[in-house]
Amino acid sequence: MSADLMSAENAGERLAEFLAQGRVTLLTGAGVSTDSGIPDYRGPETARRARNPVRFQQFVTDSEWRQRYWSRSYLGWPNIRDKIPNACHHALQQLDQQGRVQGLITQNVDRLHAKAGHGGIELHGALAEVTCLSCGSLRPREQVQEQLRALNPDFQAKVLEWAPDGDAELPTQATAGFRVVSCTCGGHLKPHVVFFGESVPRDKVEQAYGWVEQSQGLLVVGSSLTVFSGFRFVKRAQACGIPVAILTLGKTRGDPLAALKLEAPAGPALAQAVQLLAGSGPRGDSESGAPESPPSPGANPGR
Repeated sequence: MSADLMSAENAGERLAEFLAQGRVTLLTGAGVSTDSGIPDYRGPETARRARNPVRFQQFVTDSEWRQRYWSRSYLGWPNIRDKIPNACHHALQQLDQQGRVQGLITQNVDRLHAKAGHGGIELHGALAEVTCLSCGSLRPREQVQEQLRALNPDFQAKVLEWAPDGDAELPTQATAGFRVVSCTCGGHLKPHVVFFGESVPRDKVEQAYGWVEQSQGLLVVGSSLTVFSGFRFVKRAQACGIPVAILTLGKTRGDPLAALKLEAPAGPALAQAVQLLAGSGPRGDSESGAPESPPSPGANPGR
């Protein structure tokens, strides 16, 4: 273990102390899903990809960008679809069962929290759904996968690397000739996720703010908080005098605002905290303080 990392036991004890103070809002990022085999944005190569994503305006205005996206996603989607929740997802869901969670806000688009039985706000949407940019209809991603397979029965390409967000690195020339599916209305189909250049739907942000303001703490897990869409909740908590704890590897944008920063493997640390807290209720818990049921991570999250 690196000298910079805490042991899971020590981190779990510190987390348990933080969580015992009352209900917390959870904010999760890509680091929660790495133990499920989904890449995050750390390291030189993933950082390079993150600086050159498909932007919203490119996608909606340029057929070659749509072809590039869907060909890569066609190969990358099964790598997301077939992943299963890890110890971190299950531990967070257990904290919710213990009555310690005001609400879950996730920046991830892999829907692994939902697979673990934990509903919440999918801040950036979910790859499991596809929307039409013209008529607004939604359909399962797997339905689009079958249509893409029918249109491109001989499509094969060497995957150079699995990339974050259900993408796959392919040789540049490999996407030429790939046929893209359109909606029955003729509109362009887009994964139901927030692209760079798009804004998170305001109703999602307002509901998440409400959870933060009603909680006794904000626990950030597996996020560097580099993107403002997540960092804003740390800023809101600080403005409201609500303590922030961060459990993640490496430095984060929110470190100066955190009351507690823990660098430890998230899954084991959370599992340790769950075990220590079993059988004891959060301070200040009451029936009147129970959170409103979170939205189902089903067909139309946050809209």
